[in-house]
Amino acid sequence: MIYITRKENFNAAHRIYLKELSDEDNYIHFGACSNPNWHGHNYTLFVTVKGNFNSDNGYLMDLKKLSRIIKTFVIEKVDHKNLNLEVDFMKNIQPSSENIAIAVFNVLKPELEKEGVQLHVIKLYETENNFVEYFGE
Repeated sequence: MIYITRKENFNAAHRIYLKELSDEDNYIHFGACSNPNWHGHNYTLFVTVKGNFNSDNGYLMDLKKLSRIIKTFVIEKVDHKNLNLEVDFMKNIQPSSENIAIAVFNVLKPELEKEGVQLHVIKLYETENNFVEYFGE
């Protein structure tokens, strides 16, 4: 078993809040992430796949193809978008880093299985100090 990882970047806005709470109460619970005028992050996404590599060509998967899949099914949908309002796979989902990672995993898993590899982990950096990993469990 071998693992390979592709890194991609995107910028997106979001707001973490509960509709039933006032702006003041949302701020108490979620801080600056509850800004009614949104706020954004420069996200860094790591997608790791695993499987048995082809000894003839030395690849598990062509990294250019992995990049195209990530860009087509994730980056093009989220980059410079509002995660609360514009991203189909985030509809009605609180756009926390945890939920974004889970949603990305669920979007990419079937596409990568078509290529004969297994999605191992999604790692999403929201800031240089904060990241989440999701293994599909």
